[in-house]
Amino acid sequence: MKLPRRKFLHLAAGAAAPSALSRIARAQAYPSRPIRWVVGFVPGGATDIIARLTGQWLSERLGQSVVIENRPGAGSNIATEMVVNAPPDGYTLLLVGPANAVNATLYPKLNYNFIRDIAPIASISREPLVMVVNPSVPAKTVAEFIAYAKANPGMLNMASSGIGTSVHVGGELFKMMTGITMLHVPYRGAAPAITDLIGGRMQVMFATLPSSIEYIKAGKLRALAVTTARRTPALPDLPIVAEVLPGYEASAMYGVGAPRDTPVEIVNKLNKEINAGLADPWMQARLADLGGTVLPGTPADFAKLIDEETQKWAKVVQFSGAKPE
Repeated sequence: MKLPRRKFLHLAAGAAAPSALSRIARAQAYPSRPIRWVVGFVPGGATDIIARLTGQWLSERLGQSVVIENRPGAGSNIATEMVVNAPPDGYTLLLVGPANAVNATLYPKLNYNFIRDIAPIASISREPLVMVVNPSVPAKTVAEFIAYAKANPGMLNMASSGIGTSVHVGGELFKMMTGITMLHVPYRGAAPAITDLIGGRMQVMFATLPSSIEYIKAGKLRALAVTTARRTPALPDLPIVAEVLPGYEASAMYGVGAPRDTPVEIVNKLNKEINAGLADPWMQARLADLGGTVLPGTPADFAKLIDEETQKWAKVVQFSGAKPE
């Protein structure tokens, strides 16, 4: 029997209504148990601190514990793969960081495709790097450093906290744009790298602000510039690299992701609460302590940022010839 068009549309709408109501009810009930937030690095670093700050806010807003689970290893790939394979129910989240954008090119055979397999929820902040040198290096500005490096090709050692980190690729971008040659020396973390930089075994590093600011203030390291497009309130008198090298920008972006197919209602609920946190003066102040600036936006905004960062760092990784550790 052929149904009249009006009758058919009425029945179709009636069938769809319970499904829509079910989704709304599911979002309203979420979360009904603790949320696991996976971080791909050890406790105490900038990535971990950002997760704990935001997790504390979410716990208070959602009425459920947000439990930080540190799963370091393979440049955060272990943590990312864990979240990719988790149920898409909103109870397993990933702290998305710069390594996720870099690893797409650095690791040729990953068991996942980050852009395809992780649902972007919200960006949190963008953190600057600081170009620092051992005080024995005669350069006091970025321009003087470039001239010094060109006059001493291959004689300078550039420390990093590991292959594929923002500290590493920030330096490689600098090398690519200036044409200078420096030997990259990767360490297993920022602390040993900075120790050798202070000791004079390394000459330069594009360090994270939290790992270097106390040594800068104590005069043990000389800061030449910050790497973001704008100056940082934490070191307001320090110029930006782009004042000498137009177009240069290197920073660490952080955000939240979930397994692909996480219900859009849950994604939007988390996005709303995270953006509320980023508008709170207390959260802004805590993130500013890390030198960062908040990045509120929609899930689509975060997806666009991830895509842009992935494409940008792909060129740098290919230029550097870097291979996974």
